[in-house]
Amino acid sequence: MAKYSKKAQEKIGKVMGEFKDGKLKSSSGDKVTDRKQAIAIGISEAKEEGLKVPKQKKN
Repeated sequence: MAKYSKKAQEKIGKVMGEFKDGKLKSSSGDKVTDRKQAIAIGISEAKEEGLKVPKQKKN
């Protein structure tokens, strides 16, 4: 399994908390209702901060 850094896990967890509370919004300003989209936003934010996030698998 791919390894995320501890800080990246915390960042993704924080974003998922916002999603659960219904406060997470996409870049267009719409409320996020899809769990997979929320995870993608968390990973993206972690990458922007330069945290260790594994590369996406190519099928």
